[in-house]
Amino acid sequence: MTSYELLLIGGGAGVGKTTVSWEVSAALQRKGTAHCLIEGDFMDQIHPAPAGDPHRSAITERNIAAVWANYAALGQRRLIYTNTVSILEGPMVSRAMGGDEVRATCVLLTADDATVRQRLAQREIGSQLGPHIERSLHMRRRLEDEAPAGTVRIPTDGRSVQEIATHVIRAAAWRA
Repeated sequence: MTSYELLLIGGGAGVGKTTVSWEVSAALQRKGTAHCLIEGDFMDQIHPAPAGDPHRSAITERNIAAVWANYAALGQRRLIYTNTVSILEGPMVSRAMGGDEVRATCVLLTADDATVRQRLAQREIGSQLGPHIERSLHMRRRLEDEAPAGTVRIPTDGRSVQEIATHVIRAAAWRA
């Protein structure tokens, strides 16, 4: 049986998930630690939602499984998966990885309301700033309430991306 390591990075919009995951990947590359990264936002971008899959979870799982199969065929054993609700999707991502033994680490990135509003205002230039902020704040509360036991919470307010990435890598305990 093959064992895999899974690092789930979640949090509401504006907490820095994508930026931090790329920095984690860069730091692991510098250390020579083999890994791969899947940005979960791209795994369910289909409209309309497939019949019988209104939340797009089945297509997400199929897409992760397809991408992971390619990575695993190249010998990869470690996956970084980032998405707003990734910490709630550990069982689904583990299944997509083949159902083998998967050791998952859940990291919930957090930021206060003012930080989220400021970050989203910098990046959202379309008409969806208000709704985006409201969804992010709603998801923050949901993730706080539903985070699995053992989830590592890392505040991102006023911290450098490198500092946060170091904390994430430490939580995962991944070595070269």
